[in-house]
Amino acid sequence: MTSSLPCPCGSALPYTSCCGRWHAEHAASGKLAAPTPEALMRSRYAAFVLDLRPYLLASWHASTRPASLDAPEPGLKWLGLDVKQTALQDADHGTVEFVARSKLGGRAHRLHEVSRFVREHGEWFYVDGDLS
Repeated sequence: MTSSLPCPCGSALPYTSCCGRWHAEHAASGKLAAPTPEALMRSRYAAFVLDLRPYLLASWHASTRPASLDAPEPGLKWLGLDVKQTALQDADHGTVEFVARSKLGGRAHRLHEVSRFVREHGEWFYVDGDLS
């Protein structure tokens, strides 16, 4: 993705100035550098859009991480992300409520989730979420 294209997360920033920097840092060092639960959630959405499965798995907490992720279904189109609310419960626990929209086979889909995040050794991880 080129630096002039907007980030898939909907921030209105160029990809390389937004989620692309977190993806690049992980690719270069293996570290997760997103500084907040919201930044990590946005970078995970962008990783779904761009099919960056290694990043998705690395940013998933080991206690709930699947062994692998299937390739996206052919024709899946991500349409947008709307962050509804973010909250820090303490310095190492946070939640992000969001709606992600997609389209597959001519049908629109909506994923509304309140995701839980935990920080360990300075890195934020997605733990799980409650669907609405």
